[in-house]
Amino acid sequence: MPVQPKRRARPSRREARTSAPRASLYDAVTNKIIAELEAGRLPWVQPWKAAHVAGGGASAALPRNAVTGRTYSGVNILILWGAVIEAGYPSQGWLTFRQALEAGGNVRKGERGTTVVYADRFIPKGEAARAAQDGDAARAVPFLKSFTVFNVAQCEGLRAGIGIDPAPLPEREIVPVADAVIAASGVEFRVGGDKAFYVPSQDYVQVPPQPAFFEQINYYRTALHEMTHATGHASRLDRKLLNPFGSKDYAREELVAEMGSAFLCASLGLAPTVRHADYIGSWLEVLREDNRAIFRAASLASKAADWLLARMEAPEGACENEAQAGRLAA
Repeated sequence: MPVQPKRRARPSRREARTSAPRASLYDAVTNKIIAELEAGRLPWVQPWKAAHVAGGGASAALPRNAVTGRTYSGVNILILWGAVIEAGYPSQGWLTFRQALEAGGNVRKGERGTTVVYADRFIPKGEAARAAQDGDAARAVPFLKSFTVFNVAQCEGLRAGIGIDPAPLPEREIVPVADAVIAASGVEFRVGGDKAFYVPSQDYVQVPPQPAFFEQINYYRTALHEMTHATGHASRLDRKLLNPFGSKDYAREELVAEMGSAFLCASLGLAPTVRHADYIGSWLEVLREDNRAIFRAASLASKAADWLLARMEAPEGACENEAQAGRLAA
């Protein structure tokens, strides 16, 4: 007698209520990124270019919570960078309405906050019992929550020290730190030829020698892009790397590398630049058909940047289990 497939339970009223807001969050963020790309601006590069042109603005750094000091990650970096340049804020520090009060100040009347998101999974009530009864694994349900933050420039009366951005390193001091990131990764790094690339099958990065670049710092921007690709090796973060040129999977990995290198540059105090603007068309195609693509790519980019930075900062062997750990938004 054939076994009848189990019917999938109808979504609960609570699930039905939350699915629409969750979809609208994905759509809102994705549509904004698409609009930037259609205008020829890359959200992970344009803030620094525009701030420079305007003669002011925040320094090149990752956005951080002004109270806890923790940096934001994933798509929240793009959201907050975009807000910094749109409003011309001079700081990368952010905090919630409650944190402003706890810091002795307040958000100025009339100021509008910026929506950031937090993604995670939970096991619904009763699911664990069902799984135990049926003998299978409990199904975790993904959820996306939003909350509002304000730039420190939108606040007043904050106690001393809140919202002061760390002074950026002089370029001559960034170079040895970038070298340390590359060396600590353990990835084979070759210098030579006239092209920069990563070879997944042989697991090595190659970049042209520094004299091939008009500016020395562009050597490091290029190297960090290729090092981001290398984090996807099966022995590291295990992303899909062997993709045919021109395919959507190839475009997705290039998107991860572009943002990963931008996040690394910002962590070092180095203004990100465009490595592969010719892929904008491919990225638009991916984002238009999947409203979660930018969320996944930004998350993978953050994990790649974190993986490389952790190995430079931590003692040898201290990061064995960190490769799979995601960092929550501050």
